[in-house]
Amino acid sequence: MEERRMNSRGSSSDSDSEEEVDVGAAPPEPQPEGHSPWRNLSAFWLLGLCNNFAYVVMLSAAHDILKTETNQTATLNTTNSSRYDCNQISTAAVLLADILPTLIIKFTAPFYIHQIPYNYRVSLCIVTASASFLIVSFSAHIAVSLLGVVFASISSGLGEITFLSLTAYFYSDVVSWWSSGTGGAGILGALSYLGLTEAGLSPRSSLLVMLIVPALLFISYFILLLPPSSLPRWKFPADNSIVNTSDRRPLLGESSSELDSHRTMSDKWKIVKSLLKYMLPLSIVYFAEYFINQGLYELIYFPNIKMSHSAQYRWYQMLYQAGVFVSRSSVRCCKIRYIWILACLQCGLAIFLIVGVAYLFLPSLTLPGIFIIIIFEGLLGGAAYVNTFNNIAVESKPEDQEFAMSVACVSDTLGISLSGAIAIPVHNYFCGLS
Repeated sequence: MEERRMNSRGSSSDSDSEEEVDVGAAPPEPQPEGHSPWRNLSAFWLLGLCNNFAYVVMLSAAHDILKTETNQTATLNTTNSSRYDCNQISTAAVLLADILPTLIIKFTAPFYIHQIPYNYRVSLCIVTASASFLIVSFSAHIAVSLLGVVFASISSGLGEITFLSLTAYFYSDVVSWWSSGTGGAGILGALSYLGLTEAGLSPRSSLLVMLIVPALLFISYFILLLPPSSLPRWKFPADNSIVNTSDRRPLLGESSSELDSHRTMSDKWKIVKSLLKYMLPLSIVYFAEYFINQGLYELIYFPNIKMSHSAQYRWYQMLYQAGVFVSRSSVRCCKIRYIWILACLQCGLAIFLIVGVAYLFLPSLTLPGIFIIIIFEGLLGGAAYVNTFNNIAVESKPEDQEFAMSVACVSDTLGISLSGAIAIPVHNYFCGLS
């Protein structure tokens, strides 16, 4: 990847008063020599890991979460009237609780998030991630469990837009390390939940063990990361209003006044339109991907093996995340510019699987065959994610990059939200067939 400096938000303000505010307006300082490059790269990998961990674990635990109701209203279908082994509530309900708060944050945050210093944002991510594990662990009712999932969504959504924006203060290499870390969250989150439950721990105890992850997030950001002095960490804009803007240094030949120029809503919309060639196909990839994950996984069931239905579901989630991890870590050796190719392949895979569920021919395949299909699905999704943000990081103007990265991250969330909304009626349709 081309080593170039990423500019900060010098010109992303929406009001005249912002021109006097030094909130990330100074360009990033050169990274210190010696140990700091690996510290920052390692920090971004761990930030990606910790940020997505709770989100992944909640999806891996979805089948178990829907069985927490003590009055048995959401236990497995025992009437045998359906040809499918279904929960009365689709696992897509967990998906929606895990993604809708993120969607709201990502749609609105690019227009106000720059007013909040980074340390406060990260602190909120740590608190909400911890709350999510605690609430779901001790919940005895689905509604309370879903509230815990909502907290995981808030942590993940706020964290993603925060840390992707944070990459603008460092060399572009950190984008690939962040992406690899998010892929690592997928495989480690799903694998740790699977491993702990297979080892005999209850879902509640397994989730309590996960509290180590918010602590690791704290260490990664507040101790391991070495941010430049221009990063707005604790001070709100009003605290920085007296800073002399003449002290800001130009970047890549741009003058200080150009970096601090006022960006209107029209300017922001132009940036958004320039990103649509990447945002739309990424949304389609994630729509097909999560329709498979939360709409079809539960219906792909092998009844004549020793593995339980819940265990099969956990294995599907783990193998999918393994594919995501591999492809999200592959951008250095395999760069893909045309994301729509991945969108077409993912949609084709979704069509194949829904036909297989409808005609019940998937269980006639071998279980390893289904595993290979699921890994391929993860490879497509991870490749779409990392190449989308890598392309944006390389192609965006330095002064636009922080805003561009924060806007583009709504794409996958929008696709996931739509898939969850559609997966619920599809689940109900199939489970209603006798």
